[in-house]
Amino acid sequence: MKRRLVRFFAVVLFSLVFSFEAVSVVASEDWARFVNPFIGTGGHGHTFPGATVPFGMVQLSPDTRIDNWDGSSGYHYSDDVIYGFSQTHLSGTGIPDYCDILFMPTANGPKAETFLNKKPLEGYRSKFSHSNEKASPGYYSVKLDEGGIFAEMTATERVGMQRYTFPASENSGIYLDLRWRDEVLESSLKITGKNRIEGFRRSRSWAKDQIVFFAAEFSKDFDSFETASDDQKGKNEFRGKNIITRFNFKTAKDETITIKVALSPVSEEGARLNLKSETNGFEFEKIRKTARAGWNKELSKIAIKGGTPAQLTNFYTALYHTMIQPNIFNDVDGSYRGLDGKIHRTDSASPNYTVFSIWDTFRAAHPLYTIIDEKRTTEFINTFIRQYEQGGKLPVWELAGNETDTMIGYNSVSVIADAMAKGIKGFDYKKAYRAAKNSAELDIEGLDAFRKRGYISMEDEQESVSRTLEYAANSYSVARMAEILLADKTLRLSEAERKELTEEHREHIKRAQYYKNIFDTETGFMRPKQNGNWITPFSPTEVTFHFTEANSWQYSFFVPQDPGGLIALYGGKENFTKKLRELFTTSARLSGREQADITGLIGQYAHGNEPSHHIAYLFNYSDSPSDAQAYLRKILDEFYKPEPDGLIGNEDCGQMSAWYVLSAMGFYQVNPSDAFYTFGSPLFASAEIRLENGRKFRLKRTGKGAFIKSVKLNGKDLRRNRLEHKSIMAGGEIVFAMSEQPVRDWFEPFDAPLLKPGFPAVPTIEANRVFEENEQVKIATPESSEIFYTLDGSEPTRSSMKYSSPFQIDKTTVVKARAFQAESASLTAESHLRRMPHDWDVSLKSTYNRQYTGGGPEGLIDGIRGTTNFASGEWQGYQDQDFEAVLDLKRPTRIKTLGGGFLQVARSWIWMPTRIEFSVSDDGVNFKSVGAIDTDFPEREMEHTIKDYKIGIDPVDARYVKVVARNLGKIPDWHPGAGYEAFIFVDEIFVEG
Repeated sequence: MKRRLVRFFAVVLFSLVFSFEAVSVVASEDWARFVNPFIGTGGHGHTFPGATVPFGMVQLSPDTRIDNWDGSSGYHYSDDVIYGFSQTHLSGTGIPDYCDILFMPTANGPKAETFLNKKPLEGYRSKFSHSNEKASPGYYSVKLDEGGIFAEMTATERVGMQRYTFPASENSGIYLDLRWRDEVLESSLKITGKNRIEGFRRSRSWAKDQIVFFAAEFSKDFDSFETASDDQKGKNEFRGKNIITRFNFKTAKDETITIKVALSPVSEEGARLNLKSETNGFEFEKIRKTARAGWNKELSKIAIKGGTPAQLTNFYTALYHTMIQPNIFNDVDGSYRGLDGKIHRTDSASPNYTVFSIWDTFRAAHPLYTIIDEKRTTEFINTFIRQYEQGGKLPVWELAGNETDTMIGYNSVSVIADAMAKGIKGFDYKKAYRAAKNSAELDIEGLDAFRKRGYISMEDEQESVSRTLEYAANSYSVARMAEILLADKTLRLSEAERKELTEEHREHIKRAQYYKNIFDTETGFMRPKQNGNWITPFSPTEVTFHFTEANSWQYSFFVPQDPGGLIALYGGKENFTKKLRELFTTSARLSGREQADITGLIGQYAHGNEPSHHIAYLFNYSDSPSDAQAYLRKILDEFYKPEPDGLIGNEDCGQMSAWYVLSAMGFYQVNPSDAFYTFGSPLFASAEIRLENGRKFRLKRTGKGAFIKSVKLNGKDLRRNRLEHKSIMAGGEIVFAMSEQPVRDWFEPFDAPLLKPGFPAVPTIEANRVFEENEQVKIATPESSEIFYTLDGSEPTRSSMKYSSPFQIDKTTVVKARAFQAESASLTAESHLRRMPHDWDVSLKSTYNRQYTGGGPEGLIDGIRGTTNFASGEWQGYQDQDFEAVLDLKRPTRIKTLGGGFLQVARSWIWMPTRIEFSVSDDGVNFKSVGAIDTDFPEREMEHTIKDYKIGIDPVDARYVKVVARNLGKIPDWHPGAGYEAFIFVDEIFVEG
């Protein structure tokens, strides 16, 4: 109890520090006073506290750790050491990157050459205390324990400004470390004057080829400099992968030295131009004041009144976090580096941006931008279109001119469709549609299987269930874009264009319903498939490679494009409400893979990760809005706190915060391709949204409690549980009357329309994939459909064999089946059923990971080979042990060749065995060695590689064969997983006569 009280008062103090003088803040509209940049820097929030301006290129912030998941932003509140201050940082991501161009002041540090060929963590770091640290929008400061140097940061869009206050010292210095953080591919430093430097850093991490150029000026000439480099050295120019420089000064007590550092994605010349254009001298306070004014301008777009100090801090910090990224990615003259690696130029009316965490931000951040930032919405979409033109597809997760292809789906189409549905102009609708259609037709990431099967199977691609569901939602967005183009009379489409758009609309509406093909009516969950059949065993709580950072509980509700269709699958609103309540109330615990992203659990609802963010609002679709309001208020109150560990999961470039901003105002957009919102539980007495069109939309709350008693829009009763986007943009007022008790009779029934036309679900073909002599085959469909099938590999038609009951096969067979209803038919289910090529037995002496079973022991001799997709189901994975198996050939057999098939995916901790040993026996007890293979496969090979190792032996007759494959052991130091245990992946053991 004592510890709880201590924590309570600490939280209260933390909140009050950043929420003091609330009344005067409202009066002066200094909204920045509510912002606490330390929120999310602890726990798993992954934010940074440093200085930046809205959507700026520079994020100047301290670095307290070099890597690991909780160091993704470079800073973690639990640390007490600062290594330096770098110019770029990511806000809330789950992978480390950036932290480029690091400076660190010293009052008595060693020479630069001391650090050559040593890790960046060694040498110039300093202890610090949070009591000597401050942060506010556009400003950061800290007192370093080593030497007592006071460090301050502020920024413009493209320039970071650092001001260091030194003690009296004959040996003061400022280090510039171009080695810091990720792998350096090449770097350069030029000393261009007594106080001027420039250069670049090209590196590889999450972004495979990131280039940042810089130009910097010091407010004081350095007395001298010393540079250590492992490569080209000159008098004033250095090039290599290991550059560190110390600029030397003599300083008087409390003397300040200011450094301004401009960045450019293009060139040193561009960095110089940015420096000249955005700064004049070293007026730190002027820059700081301008940065704060810029933040107040952006934060003033939503004016909140009422609420507790903690709620106000939560709200404005959340709004602040939505405006840190995406980031400007062009010089002041419009030059930028495209996804094709070439230099392009845009104009001031359409800036270029980077850092698009779209799998996260399409859900709430981009819908928020459509309300408060229409202009930037068009700028983001124009950037998308340029990236499509330069890189061949719309962005998935773009970073610094690199497509990382992180996460799943092609969710940028949702952002574009949402803008089109809301009538936002400023980009070419037809060109945007062509880009979206192109992304939908690519043959990557399981998309080809999605189109062919109507779902993604385990053997097609990892995370098959999540990909199927997200591609279905993406398809709806493409369909909406086609629908909007067809309805736009200003486009003057030709008849041929209309016909093509109509056909494409119909096709994508069909694909938008492919989620039905992985819904298992018996369990009531979205369920993975393999070889045409449901995967067993199955547990909805299990976190597996069939899902993206989630399990079936969380993804079974991801059908934002067709809630009505999802409700129908559950048998109606009553059953659907029951299932939703079970999600929030189940006592079942997570199982399966360790997944750090799954946090903020209420039952199996996980607010700490994005797939859950819309789910509570689905209660509105099943006419149980009081359930939505109760759970939403619980989430708002319990999962957002004004403290470092105040976010329940990764901030994810504004998504976690955008959810709060919208939900705290009382509404949310479940499907960001349809231009309406549904209601939650408003927190504040009033909120005024100041729109770019000059109008204002006001939200007011009367009464107490979490439950909506009534709603009035512009003085008239609003009985529908939806708020049209056009109503917001027209300006006006909505008033929520609240109650402390649930109210069930205000809103009219929410009848979400079903997507049409419908079609029967793909059948399941239930049989063992590998059998010995014969196998029974059952074909099932959840609907009253006729099923026709073939056994010769041909496509089933109504003229094929009609399925009536299970049947037997006794040879390797390809079974195909389709379901037919009236004029519609399903896509084809396909199952390859294989008769075992041998009657051998396999005894495993090692234990495989339950995520990688490979079909059990017989999977090693069934003749079905694994692909480079390590989670396809064919591979057996062994960690922290050697692989050892014994084959019983049932009879003495002449053996001439032995071998095994193995996989290396070093990025995923999977390596080839270092050595493979073979021995034989007549009795299964006494074995003699007959050969071994030293694999000598390159340890650093990062490409997915399958390799069959075989060895010819002197012919021998034996009944038993033992195979031992030696594990790499501890993961090497150069790898991000250093120190953990490596995997061996094996599929197929070869015994040939």
